[in-house]
Amino acid sequence: MSLVVSPHMATLNHTGVSHTVFHLLGIPGLENQHMWISIPFFVSYVIALLGNSLLIIIIITKSSLHEPMYLFLCMLAGADIVLSTCAVPQALAIFWFRAGAISLNRCITQVFVIHCTFISESGILLAMAFDRYIAICYPLKYTTILTHALIGKIGVIIFLRSYCTIFPIIFLLKRLTFCQNNIIPHTFCEHIGLAKCACNDIRVNIWYGLFVMMSTVVLDALIIFVSYALILHAIFHMSSQDARHKALNTCGSHVCIIILFYGPGIFTTLTQRFGRHIPPHIHILLANVCILVPPMLNPIIYGIKTKQIQEQAAHIFFPKQK
Repeated sequence: MSLVVSPHMATLNHTGVSHTVFHLLGIPGLENQHMWISIPFFVSYVIALLGNSLLIIIIITKSSLHEPMYLFLCMLAGADIVLSTCAVPQALAIFWFRAGAISLNRCITQVFVIHCTFISESGILLAMAFDRYIAICYPLKYTTILTHALIGKIGVIIFLRSYCTIFPIIFLLKRLTFCQNNIIPHTFCEHIGLAKCACNDIRVNIWYGLFVMMSTVVLDALIIFVSYALILHAIFHMSSQDARHKALNTCGSHVCIIILFYGPGIFTTLTQRFGRHIPPHIHILLANVCILVPPMLNPIIYGIKTKQIQEQAAHIFFPKQK
């Protein structure tokens, strides 16, 4: 179905009432399974909340972990909490209580927070790739380049980039007249899904959304790919086998996080653009995978791959054991 509404149809429909309340359906076609689907949603959310909170506490309280890699990881954990909290409780309310009603302003706010946080996470992953590049390719300059002041500036730039690119979407949605319908077949509000409820021509929304995606997430992914190509080139030219093994091990957890973040997102985008014969509930489930899986698995992967985090977690849960 085309996303573009003809100007003539827009003129006819502007005589109608613009909806101020919308109804999220959850996962259409699987309404009878909502209670069962809620179980992995709830478990994933609890693990994400507890795991990322523990990660933040460990990194903040342990001075030896105030290194660039862990500070960026702390930012990522905070973004994971915001991303999952913005979407999952809404989905659970739909699954458990059929409470899918949401006001237009709250829906637009959810669009802003989810998209802004997603782009922030992409920026943090790019910063983590930059950290690994400096650590492996320029180890002697690592501490002089990546100072705490620079890390703070990078964090501010990441936030401002995501805020400035997503903020115009608020106005692009506010200008629309929502007189077609007020039913959103999803578990949360997203930009084009909400725009499709409008009578207006939404080509500006579509093109701006594509521009934002290409100039942030896609560009970040390309730069990360190039940085890791340079990192691998440097690793395999190391003379010491132990040094190569250590370098690969320190990058392993970050590579896993990158695959978890970009993999489902790219797959979801491809199925939305080219998978017209794929059932709608598959699209919605894939979109939720992007929200659920990375925040849940990020602290687990870093907990398994990083000895310092393992030791601090063990000290918190078993303080009497050495």
